[in-house]
Amino acid sequence: MGGEAGLALTGATLIDGTGADPVSSATVHTLGDRITSVHSPVRSGARVLDLSGLTLLPGLIDAHAHLGLIDLGERAPMSPARTAAEMFRNAELCLLAGHTTARDLGGADGGLAEVIDAGLVPGPRLLPSGPMLTQSGGHGDHTPGFLDREQHHGGLPGLSQAVQTCDGPEEVRRAARHAFRRGATQLKVAASGGVLSISAGLGDTQFTVAELRAAVEEAAARGSYVTAHAHGRQAIHNGLEAGISCFEHGSFLDEQTAARMALHGAALVPTLSIVDILDRPDLADRLAAVRTAMREAVLVATAAGVLVGSGSDHLGPGQYRRGLEIAVKATLLGAMAAIVSATLTNARILRLEHEIGSVEEGKCADLIAVDGDPLAEPELFADPDRVVLVLRGGRIVKDTRG
Repeated sequence: MGGEAGLALTGATLIDGTGADPVSSATVHTLGDRITSVHSPVRSGARVLDLSGLTLLPGLIDAHAHLGLIDLGERAPMSPARTAAEMFRNAELCLLAGHTTARDLGGADGGLAEVIDAGLVPGPRLLPSGPMLTQSGGHGDHTPGFLDREQHHGGLPGLSQAVQTCDGPEEVRRAARHAFRRGATQLKVAASGGVLSISAGLGDTQFTVAELRAAVEEAAARGSYVTAHAHGRQAIHNGLEAGISCFEHGSFLDEQTAARMALHGAALVPTLSIVDILDRPDLADRLAAVRTAMREAVLVATAAGVLVGSGSDHLGPGQYRRGLEIAVKATLLGAMAAIVSATLTNARILRLEHEIGSVEEGKCADLIAVDGDPLAEPELFADPDRVVLVLRGGRIVKDTRG
């Protein structure tokens, strides 16, 4: 972490996450886990990291991660030990790809955050949701039709649980309370069908407004919030009526719905890259529809003034290309806007903009350096090897500068 004078990161071109123009030959000082100054001369006694020829940025944020969603039912069931090992590997891959913060939206609970924070497993600052709350037969409920849900394996509390089925406001409250008890920092609900839904279409609405409101009230009681899986427009309208402040995917967003989101101050986290990565020939038509619609939704939301974040939605073991999301977003909005969405905008959505998301004095020293110019070549984020330096909380966790 450097000596008493901390670290001085010198020589890089700085993209600070705010959308401001890049600054060449910048110097950023850190001490402990904080950024102490930007653009000031190198302090005597500081440990100098020469980043000449590199680009320095704030640590990236994945607002839609599934580090703990390992077993997708496509292979033989994994043992708890294998599940844990794959989760720990995903956490490390996330950090090494330059994502120093991740919001996990179905899979990991507080157990993974605990071992990361204890230094037992390398990984990002993790904001777990615990299991996604879904209605019986809703998105994520993969219970075979011939079994009652009580007969179906429900995950590994303390490690990973993909979903929790609940019906009626009181069951939703109970599930929400259990999620918070197990370390959730916010809740996720399924308000519509999804690409991987077994018994629901993308446009289907799920949960009543009263059920959604129960989750919102439980989160608000803890100073937290709810985000909703929602592809269809009516699912978003239901969520807004219930008080939900963030929506995932938003594939079929239209101008009217986007305007209402903006009025309510609700955010959208599109997940563009997963439709290109997911290898499911049986879902080709559904994936193609979502791919086209979601790209248009990003443009509609942006034009309406909706806060548009960045999430990968990557699933399973071996999540190597998390930064592809930024590259895809750049083809729609430009590289700088894509970078801001994955840094300061995501920090605002996570309610952590006072701590992370930009390179500013007093903020947490989450910093990365990449080999190349991401404004000219945003696809470099998809290659973890191009991320040559990672600091999380002022501590160097990756340095492959040579």
